[in-house]
Amino acid sequence: MTTLSGTFLTKVFEGPYQNVGKWAKEMEEYVKSKDQKLEKLYFSYTTCPKYAKAYGKNYVVLFGQID
Repeated sequence: MTTLSGTFLTKVFEGPYQNVGKWAKEMEEYVKSKDQKLEKLYFSYTTCPKYAKAYGKNYVVLFGQID
């Protein structure tokens, strides 16, 4: 387990892992829409690929660290 400290904006995405680049761009736009500057971007995968396939859903949480 990891502990994050700081100020973050978060957004949940659903879909295959190959969409990571698309999600990152969407998250950058989301942060900009909130008049913030993205410092770092973290990904939290709620399931491994095996379980994502078994459950039929693959949720990924993006954490955008802001100023």
